[in-house]
Amino acid sequence: MKFRFIAIIFGVLLVYSGISFYIGWNGWLFLSTLLKLESAGWYTLFLCLIAYAYLIGRAAYRTPLRPVAEAFKIIGSYWFAVLEYAVLILPPANVLALILKAAGVNSDIYIIGVGSIALLLMAVLLLRGSWNAWSPVIRTYQVTVPKPAGELKKLTIAMASDLHLGNIVGNKHLKRLVRTIDQIKPDLILLPGDILDDDIEPYLRKNMSSELGKLNAPLGVYAVTGNHEYIGRKVPEFIKAMDEIGIRVLMDESALVADSFYLIGRKDKASAGFGADGRMTIRDLISPLDQSKPLIMLDHQPSDIAKAAENGIDISVSGHTHRGQMMPNHLITRRLFELDWGYLKKGGLHAIVSSGFGTWGPPVRIGSRSEVVHIEVEFVTA
Repeated sequence: MKFRFIAIIFGVLLVYSGISFYIGWNGWLFLSTLLKLESAGWYTLFLCLIAYAYLIGRAAYRTPLRPVAEAFKIIGSYWFAVLEYAVLILPPANVLALILKAAGVNSDIYIIGVGSIALLLMAVLLLRGSWNAWSPVIRTYQVTVPKPAGELKKLTIAMASDLHLGNIVGNKHLKRLVRTIDQIKPDLILLPGDILDDDIEPYLRKNMSSELGKLNAPLGVYAVTGNHEYIGRKVPEFIKAMDEIGIRVLMDESALVADSFYLIGRKDKASAGFGADGRMTIRDLISPLDQSKPLIMLDHQPSDIAKAAENGIDISVSGHTHRGQMMPNHLITRRLFELDWGYLKKGGLHAIVSSGFGTWGPPVRIGSRSEVVHIEVEFVTA
């Protein structure tokens, strides 16, 4: 088993290195032609540092070189975006260059011309993707639940998933979150997982609680764990940090809110794989509850939508998918999940999946936006 794991890691690094070499070779061909360079020594060193910056940053993060390591992780994150889009841009560019070469076009012209177009396209994608990542929008959904909710006739919910607070997403983006949610004026705020980006250390060091704690709603602020809280292996510390700022983390628990409706919070399905106890089924979670009241469920990964519908959940909110974050990754998430983004009515269930407020890896979004979900719920009795 250990040998198999090592073999897989080695294979992944080999493929990654090959792709990075391919990108680097194209870059050198362009720069050496444009600037009439002859020696690739410094360029090769620079390329290696960029390509392996994220790994270097992670390896050095717990050392006295942490400030440098943090910078390397950020640079490496952007490189992942460059790598993905270079794989899509460069092969057609190479084919076009070969066609021009066969047509007898001067090498300086076709290498510099095609290279400039490829570089411009990459720059446009990264700039637009960065703007999408840091400029949140509000998505609004209106749902009707055919159940009484005590004295409540309507409920306004603000939901933000996948904040990924850490080295890249921090207090500046949190201020945008608070401003955006304030526009909605919600009765209730829900945070369905991946509040942290693995490690809790940058969250604590940068005092992000001071900003996150500004989230406030009359009926409270509730959260659940996502897979990244478990990857960081600091779930108890995370729950304590949330509790200190008035955010209740529901760990396979329910809460009766205003004697009107139930909030049901599930542990992330990744919990069983990180030395923690597995999670309860939806059926077991709701069995003690008065199911004549509305049931609203937070479940980080939208993998149990069918089970939620079967068990009478009225509204489920999820994240996790980021809608692929950078297209064409959405083609993968669309195949993995029945609903990878947006809204689905399944039986009596209103399922809503957000593309997330933060980002994982590069702070770049193409084909998706940073978003806060605004849900207007109307409770209707027969």
